[in-house]
Amino acid sequence: MVDIVISVAAKVAECLVDPIARQLGYLFNYRRNYVDLTEQIEMLDHARVRLQQSVEEANRQGDEIFPDVQEWLKGDERIIQKKEDFIEDEKKASKSCFYLKSRYQLSKQAKKQAGDIVLKIQQAHNFGDRVSYRPSPPPLPFISSASFKDYEAFQSRESTFNQIMQALRNENMRMIGVWGMGGVGKTTLVKQVAQQAEENKLFHKVVMALNISQTPNIAEIQGKIARMLGLKFEAEEDRAGRLRQRLKREEKILVILDDIWGKLDLRDIGIPDGDDHKGCKVLLTSREQEVLSEDMRTQKKFHLQHLSEDEAWNLFKKTAGDSVEKPELRPIAVDVAKKCDGLPVAIFTIATALRGKSRVNVWENALEELRGAAPTSIRGVTEGVYSCLELSYNHLKGDEVKSLFLLCALLGDGDISMDRLLQFATCLNLFEGIYLWEKAINRLITLVENLKASSLLLDHEGDGDSSSSLLFDHAFVRMHDVVRDAARSIASKDPHRFVVREAVGSQEAVELREWQRTDECRNCTRISLICRNMDELPQGLVCPKLEFFLLNSSNDDAYLKIPDAFFQDTKQLRILDLSKVSLTPSPSSLGFLSNLQTLRLNQCQIQDITVIGELKKLQVLSLAESYIEQLPNEVAQLSDLRMLDLQNCCWLKVIPRNVISSLSQLEYLSMKGSLRIEWEAEGFNRGERINACLSELKHLSGLRTLEVQVSNPSLFPEDDVLFENLNLIRYSILIGYDWQILNDEYKASRRLSLRGVTSLYMVKCFSKLLKRSQELYLCKLNDTKHVVYELDKEGFVELKYLTLEECPTVQYILHSSTSVEWVPPPNTFCMLEELILTWLDNLEAVCHGPIPMGSFGNLRILRLEYCERLKYVFSLPAQYGRESAFPQLQNLYLCGLPELISFYSTRSSGTQESMTFFSQQVSYYSISNFCHY
Repeated sequence: MVDIVISVAAKVAECLVDPIARQLGYLFNYRRNYVDLTEQIEMLDHARVRLQQSVEEANRQGDEIFPDVQEWLKGDERIIQKKEDFIEDEKKASKSCFYLKSRYQLSKQAKKQAGDIVLKIQQAHNFGDRVSYRPSPPPLPFISSASFKDYEAFQSRESTFNQIMQALRNENMRMIGVWGMGGVGKTTLVKQVAQQAEENKLFHKVVMALNISQTPNIAEIQGKIARMLGLKFEAEEDRAGRLRQRLKREEKILVILDDIWGKLDLRDIGIPDGDDHKGCKVLLTSREQEVLSEDMRTQKKFHLQHLSEDEAWNLFKKTAGDSVEKPELRPIAVDVAKKCDGLPVAIFTIATALRGKSRVNVWENALEELRGAAPTSIRGVTEGVYSCLELSYNHLKGDEVKSLFLLCALLGDGDISMDRLLQFATCLNLFEGIYLWEKAINRLITLVENLKASSLLLDHEGDGDSSSSLLFDHAFVRMHDVVRDAARSIASKDPHRFVVREAVGSQEAVELREWQRTDECRNCTRISLICRNMDELPQGLVCPKLEFFLLNSSNDDAYLKIPDAFFQDTKQLRILDLSKVSLTPSPSSLGFLSNLQTLRLNQCQIQDITVIGELKKLQVLSLAESYIEQLPNEVAQLSDLRMLDLQNCCWLKVIPRNVISSLSQLEYLSMKGSLRIEWEAEGFNRGERINACLSELKHLSGLRTLEVQVSNPSLFPEDDVLFENLNLIRYSILIGYDWQILNDEYKASRRLSLRGVTSLYMVKCFSKLLKRSQELYLCKLNDTKHVVYELDKEGFVELKYLTLEECPTVQYILHSSTSVEWVPPPNTFCMLEELILTWLDNLEAVCHGPIPMGSFGNLRILRLEYCERLKYVFSLPAQYGRESAFPQLQNLYLCGLPELISFYSTRSSGTQESMTFFSQQVSYYSISNFCHY
């Protein structure tokens, strides 16, 4: 009996003494725990540096970083922040009357954090070198024009296609070529080959550089190939060497270079040839056989013939419509079709122009025009094809669409920017009776669609510049090279007198000076000058009738210099577009351009452009991507300025005060990516240099489009109603960011991103924008519990994309019983398509209480990550059927949700159900509640 009592007493003592000793240990071992925490944080920092180096190297290679590595790095930042908080708490504790209690709590906290860090370091070691993976290459671009939908039906192409595929299977064939007339379908054929090669797994990778111009730019070719490989070049990098190394990593790879006009040194590009990499094959296309056989020395070449007469007629008939089978029309239509020379691009454009025309005299007139077309000397384009394209141009309805077509042909090769078209067309008065930019945007979109419907313009394929536009859903269009050549020929004749000229090297510079003495130069009204490998232009441009001058400089490593008197004899100039030129100093002759309305100085070296103040009629000023440190005060004198583009001016620091507020006619202002602008708070002076403050924006009553990025949220006074006074139609406003957003593709035309901005600021400064935003991103929001109730009681009815990240106080997105005086309105989040919630430490539910009817009906993507307290996502009314809950939901991603009980509950009935209520269309990308740090 005594032994039993002693045993029980010992157990009791053990249960009491051990916890007491452990608690006292926190107090007595405070310094050791603190030092241990510091050491562990230092070790964590070393692990972070090593991991970050691996991540940076992977980014340079264009690889994708594993999500758990990204989350590790985010967690590391939080731990560093906790250390700083710990030090601050320790300082406060040392001054407190309750020092022992605070010391105990801090010691316990340090012990726990040190243990967590040990696990964190172990995770970093477990990653090893495996921090990334090679992404799948972007899908091969395929021409979307309806003219190519019948490609596979062309039996005359089947033999050529099969022979090319057979040659690609031959291990001894390293370089093969396809040649044929412009517009015969070479690009379409090699795209088909690329698709088939991928489907048959003949190569591990297939990459293409499409539409290489007559005088190719090596950097552009390298860029096109690199984009398809997911490769990113550094600024001063040996691109050829880097690209060669990357291509050699692929055991078998096919490189397609489309539409070459002369010899290309593959080694200069970075494409391995010969025995350098036996697994690399090159497929070339050209208009001329000699380019392939003599310049490039292809081992085998294939001639892509014109369509057979039957194939050409069938394509023509299908495009023009069944009316061509009428007895009175068929003989004439057959003759018209024959004039197309069996080339798909000609067949489709002329058949489109005549589609729906049922009167015989219209067809007879078309045939006479084709027969009487003036001969052309366009290299690689037959007279028949040219005449067909000229007829298509003549059949365009209205001078506006015809003028736009010719304008497109002047803008160089490759993709055509819609923003650029807008700036030029408006200042050339191309849109009759339209003076406001908003109306001009609508008119431009309409005319572009008309040209697409006529097959004279094509959709952007995505293999070129992928930059997005806030003004247009589709930022680029393109023109088939044969159509472009024909358009330039048309534009060169009376009454237009438009000239497109290419100048390459120092010898061409001499010829350019001689050309200026000709009548062609003196009488022309528009010049598009493409300069490559030139250091300086001629001393002066003697063109008294010139109204449009476009300079495309393709110097890769240098800036073309413009002589001081270059514009002295071009006083009628209305549009001046320069790129990659040196304005150090600016030519004083710019001051002579009193009629200038559009000035584009993109990617220029700019030192002093005070002369700009003399351009009183200027409506468009673009300095995008230029090296400029200070906007001159003289910009304030441009009282008629409608558009100011300062995006990605990485060195721009100073915008003088009152310059912006002076531009009372401004409709468009972009400062996207210009992160160094030193905005000043209202009423703050700093010596003699006084920068602009954001409150100047409220003086721009006509402003309709705004792109701005501001790092410091405190620059907005709490009582300011800056954005409440603006009637913005589209905007991209990023507040609290001091770095460039890497993925800057616009999902919508009204975007608001706020980081570290309190709800008080949001309600007072951004209330109007919150209600109208289509894309909303909130990060580090520290004073909001119920998002809808506190930020927009109307229910975010226009919002399509919502992301909340690292908002520790957010408890609910929508709380139906927050206040007896407020009930969530019907159709809350009625337009919402994508909802992303991540690192919301206190989120208990997305919706607490019934979802208002009509809400979340368009939700397609739902992503919930690392929300530690989340128990259920939605609470649905009992009357909701399974089919009516989220009818559009397709993608669901759940990760790091350790407390999740069920996806939704019908709280009125007290039941909870699993996620089985979804239809089978839902794709569960990931559901892993255990991956939680």
